[in-house]
Amino acid sequence: MLRFSCLLFDTLSPRELYEIMALRQEVFVVEQNCPYLDADGKDLQSWHLMGRNAEGVLLAYTRLLPEGVSYPGYISIGRVVSSPAARGTGAGKLIMQRSIDLCRHLFGPLPIKIGAQSYLLKFYESLGFISTGEEYLEDGIPHTKMVLGDR
Repeated sequence: MLRFSCLLFDTLSPRELYEIMALRQEVFVVEQNCPYLDADGKDLQSWHLMGRNAEGVLLAYTRLLPEGVSYPGYISIGRVVSSPAARGTGAGKLIMQRSIDLCRHLFGPLPIKIGAQSYLLKFYESLGFISTGEEYLEDGIPHTKMVLGDR
């Protein structure tokens, strides 16, 4: 079971920001062997959803982006990441369900658009996202745009 907290960038403690960046780098840069500029400026305008275990260890994370920050006319969920220690526990699905609910609460009923790593299409489809069919390379990794409409 994860305990969730969701904070705007300016309310994150230095420790929370460090934990977020360390988890993102562990998975996206080191594990996926993909050097890229993670600090893309969008964090400053985003809400940051953290999922921790009972001991307080950050196991899952997403950032929730208001309309227009990533895509005109859409809100977005990005930097979706689960710690290798949490894989296979349902943490990824749990944090995505919470992310969708919080997007609706924070930003209203706008559709949600994501850039999903293509190997995760079935996972996002299980949450109701529909592929736009637009596969593209982002930092050398195949991605596909997906959209979730109103609920």
